[in-house]
Amino acid sequence: MTTSPAGPPAAPLAESDEHELHEVAGLAARLREHRLGSRLTLEVAAARVGLSPAYLSRLETGRRQPSLPVLLGLARAYGTSVSGLLGETLAEADPVVRGGAIEPGRAGGWGYRRAGAPGRAMQALRVHVPPGVQDAVVRVHPGEEWLYVLQGRLKLTLGDRVHLLEEGDSAHFDSLTPHCIAADSAAGVELLFMHTLLQSPGGELCLGGGPAPHH
Repeated sequence: MTTSPAGPPAAPLAESDEHELHEVAGLAARLREHRLGSRLTLEVAAARVGLSPAYLSRLETGRRQPSLPVLLGLARAYGTSVSGLLGETLAEADPVVRGGAIEPGRAGGWGYRRAGAPGRAMQALRVHVPPGVQDAVVRVHPGEEWLYVLQGRLKLTLGDRVHLLEEGDSAHFDSLTPHCIAADSAAGVELLFMHTLLQSPGGELCLGGGPAPHH
């Protein structure tokens, strides 16, 4: 936005932007649908974006193509995204995750392999916990955790209780309980591990002294 020393500020969005988008099939109809879905009149919607009602009407009838700044403004006004206005859809996530070897990490030898889809409230991993002395960090955070021992023996500390889990054993607990995980067998232990990230979307994975995996 530019302002002359003695004049009023320029319009927030230029209706005659030279850098207009190429014609997008169905865009005009989607602009109208989103405005009506937001229960806005032409006058109100145009005012929110800094356009004239006549110009917005031309956009909705396909007589003009909006510039990117106009699309951004309309997306904000209608509570959607530019991709939504353009009719773009994300490819459906593949529900199948293929198996493979778990490579040890650089820090502490812990290994991780994703066993579920990213971006979900519940995260699933295959984890290899190496043997030996570890920095068993006690974790406390909102959410739930579930684990299943595939190979080896696991030492699971929950509060002031220590549990030894053999192959085929599992545990399900509230993550607000202080907890830490360690291998209790010479070759380490391999787990299936699931956890939620309730109220802590950026929280670390609670697996003792190993590195936090990349989701």
